[in-house]
Amino acid sequence: MSSRRIFARPARFAAIAPYVWMVLFFLVPFAFVLKISLSQTAIAQPPYEPVFDLSAGWDALKAAFAALSADNFRLLGSDDIYVFAYVRSLTVAITATAFLLLIGYPIAYGMARLPKRWQAVAMVLVIVPFWTSFLIRIYAWINILQHDGLLNQILLALHLVSQPVVWLSTDTAMYIGIVYSYLPFMILPLYATLAKMEPALEEAAGDLGAPPWQVFWLVTFPLSLPGVGAGVLLCFIPIVGEFVIPDLLAGSNALMIGQTLWLEFFTNKDWPVASAAAIVLLVVLLVPLLLYERLQKRQLEQGR
Repeated sequence: MSSRRIFARPARFAAIAPYVWMVLFFLVPFAFVLKISLSQTAIAQPPYEPVFDLSAGWDALKAAFAALSADNFRLLGSDDIYVFAYVRSLTVAITATAFLLLIGYPIAYGMARLPKRWQAVAMVLVIVPFWTSFLIRIYAWINILQHDGLLNQILLALHLVSQPVVWLSTDTAMYIGIVYSYLPFMILPLYATLAKMEPALEEAAGDLGAPPWQVFWLVTFPLSLPGVGAGVLLCFIPIVGEFVIPDLLAGSNALMIGQTLWLEFFTNKDWPVASAAAIVLLVVLLVPLLLYERLQKRQLEQGR
């Protein structure tokens, strides 16, 4: 056997592995969820019908396929509870992502302009929160934001307020928790893009008479758009389906879609409706991914 064939076989397996992973851990579970979303709720185990039984024969399978319907998807569009949950989730995700970009971009820009020996230290400081459990960090924010918590004590000591402020069970607390938790996901891709940027481009723009703000808007920011897009997607997509932070920090009067899914699955035991809501959420989240891919292709074509 030639050396080319010896090395070609592992390379072929390495190329196939991602597709096998995608089929086993995405397409197969997605097919199960899609089937459940087309089923009807039943007081049984599992709590839906029909159930495909391969041992029952082809006629039973045909009858099971015939019993599937899109009633659950029609329910999602006609019930204001689910519509409002989707709208609220998208609103919270857009608002929180905007805050993350406004806070994360200056931090990433400052990190990229540090001397090389200090950039590694800044990177460690950004990653340090990941060393602690996510749930523990959210519970820490509950202690900070409670009525006699650290935040109110500081505000009272500085005479900024005359009485403790109500933070918990509000949207403000939810946004604080989301921004704190997802800020590293915004900073890291921005820093990776800004650190690779050639400083000579900014120096050339300055030598040609452009003021600093114009250098930033015409040179720095356009070149950092790939990092902006990656950071926005890394934050926006998981925030839309966020469950823990809204459930612990926000009020219960306005639910996001993640909380709605939890209630349908574990409280109402309505797996078909919950599965349909999850399918719709997945379709909604495909839109920003497709837009990002199209923008990437357009930038590549313009670069050529």
